[in-house]
Amino acid sequence: MTRLILIRLLPLALLFVAILVWINDVQQGGPYVMRNLLPPAIILLLATITLVRGAGKWTGAGWRMPMGTLGYSIPALGLSIYLHYAYSVNLNDLFTDSTNPGQLFRFLPLYTLVAGGIGFAIGWIVGRNL
Repeated sequence: MTRLILIRLLPLALLFVAILVWINDVQQGGPYVMRNLLPPAIILLLATITLVRGAGKWTGAGWRMPMGTLGYSIPALGLSIYLHYAYSVNLNDLFTDSTNPGQLFRFLPLYTLVAGGIGFAIGWIVGRNL
């Protein structure tokens, strides 16, 4: 069972490493890199809990945790990745006239955690009804 869990978590762990490298590159190693890795780390934690509860299968313990994990992942990771991308390419000159554009990353994890929490609750409710 442990081996099956590790095999299923491997793609997510590799994705987490890729996100870590990319966020560090976008923020140029700034003071908020570790803070901005919290939402992807929670996705990895939720996926681990889902697989442990399901004995190595995503839906082994029902649909609530998988749907909750997916519900958390979409808004949390989507918002974080989108704003990091926008910052990295200066999308539509969004950060050109800003005095300190790096401050975006100071509170971004809080916003992504709240959005992810709402998404988790919605996913949990949907999974309960499946």
